[in-house]
Amino acid sequence: MYKFRTMYTDAEARLADLRHLNEGDGVLFKMKNDPRVTPFGRWLRRYSIDELPQLINVLKGEMSLVGPRPPLDSEVEQYPADMHRRLVVKPGLTGLWQVSGRSDLSWEESMRLDLRYVENWSLTLDVVIMLRTCTAVLRSSGAY
Repeated sequence: MYKFRTMYTDAEARLADLRHLNEGDGVLFKMKNDPRVTPFGRWLRRYSIDELPQLINVLKGEMSLVGPRPPLDSEVEQYPADMHRRLVVKPGLTGLWQVSGRSDLSWEESMRLDLRYVENWSLTLDVVIMLRTCTAVLRSSGAY
């Protein structure tokens, strides 16, 4: 998956020292003021510009415009059995959880929204999510 780099190059090495500051729940690590993110990276994330290179993944057929958030392998290893259903469709550049609160949602709520999308997919839902994505990006709430 292509993205613009928003973190310092030693971000993964520094993660262990920050785990106790995790503001997220579930398997996702989230910090509103993560010191591993560069100042320019914060700006890129606020307006979701770091995601634009994923259009290459969409053109290559590796991702969809709309779908569940692309998970890391380390996250999938921690999924409960029923959560694997969200992997039956291609990950998306945007999705239901992104337009419903982004990083402000709990892990459980994010996964529930991804499963709802997978189980209730329709072209109309994709169009609604795409339109709501524009609003979510402009508001930049929950983007960190």
